[in-house]
Amino acid sequence: MSQAEPATKPGAKPEKQEENFFVFLIKLVVIVAVFRSFIFSPFNIPSESMLPRLVNGDYLLAAKWPYGYSRYSMPFSLPLIPSRILATQPKRGDVVIFKAPPTNQDDWIKRVIGLPGDTIQMKGGVLYINGNAVPKQRIEDFEIAVSPNTSCYQPRYGMSVNYETVKDGKTICHYPQYRETLPADNGKPGKSYNVLDMETTPQDNTMPYIVPKGALFLMGDDRDNSQDSRFPVEVGGIGYVPQGNLVGRATIVMWSTDGSVSWYKPWTWLTAARWNRIGGTF
Repeated sequence: MSQAEPATKPGAKPEKQEENFFVFLIKLVVIVAVFRSFIFSPFNIPSESMLPRLVNGDYLLAAKWPYGYSRYSMPFSLPLIPSRILATQPKRGDVVIFKAPPTNQDDWIKRVIGLPGDTIQMKGGVLYINGNAVPKQRIEDFEIAVSPNTSCYQPRYGMSVNYETVKDGKTICHYPQYRETLPADNGKPGKSYNVLDMETTPQDNTMPYIVPKGALFLMGDDRDNSQDSRFPVEVGGIGYVPQGNLVGRATIVMWSTDGSVSWYKPWTWLTAARWNRIGGTF
């Protein structure tokens, strides 16, 4: 009676079992979820409320760790983190992504202007923080080409002004631009940034706002075209934004398009890109 041969020859290595595709897929999903929840997450800019720093068609990365983590750090706001952990307060001038009140569902982006205890007010289009006017210096006009993603601002109050013109054969929008510099913070110079101020609007003169504990006063850099903390939620604004609503801090523009791309015309993938905006930091 002959002895049965072993299934594998002595000294031979067993064949490596191929990894199950679904296991690989699950691992990939977990890695992406962890990265987006705790490190970086992409966001796109669908409006012009943060002109001139951000324009419609910008795609940016937001750092998730600077302000701590909460349910809003998770994909789809899954309630896996019961309260905010490792919380850190933003600095004045930070550009932040947050869940907009009152629904706390949509991602909005604004600039931090007021911290808890600050008194914020607009007088004649000038920003006041704790009774002191924030320096506002007129600089060169901001210019941006008209495109499917960009149309020129249409005045809604007072005299009619045409902000559209032709330059070097291209139709562009040109807006009055100013440089603001926030107050010094803990001995460090305040952050400077550019804002737009096209016309006199009701939000150029406001009541004093006293920022409550645990909240922020946020504003768009396009001062005449931003629903922000100057407006209560009842009229489409966001009021004071709880710090628990923070999602992340804007870090870098990774892509920008003027909206003229046609997916079936590959050459437009390049011509539609705003190359000069890519790589811009905050």
